[in-house]
Amino acid sequence: MIIGILIAIVYTMGSILDLLFTTVWKPDTGEWDDWIHLFDIDWLDWRLFVVLPMWLIVVLISVIAIWIGYSMLTTPAPVPLEELEEELAAEEEAEESGE
Repeated sequence: MIIGILIAIVYTMGSILDLLFTTVWKPDTGEWDDWIHLFDIDWLDWRLFVVLPMWLIVVLISVIAIWIGYSMLTTPAPVPLEELEEELAAEEEAEESGE
């Protein structure tokens, strides 16, 4: 669970923040597609089409790992088979003596 959280944080810092500083918050370049720069974001930059889907995949896998880790952490341990057999034998004896 902790590894999933760390991977999500580190990958976000390394990919999304780097993408923001290199594409979204970059200065005006004077290129042909400046008319598409809504809110000063270059929406046709190839890095947006590569980094964002990869980031989503990594974060989804990390969320699944976090969920599995949390489930493993909060699920109680199973009852040993010997104790279960003893309980069943005690219940059968109680039923037989009650009849």
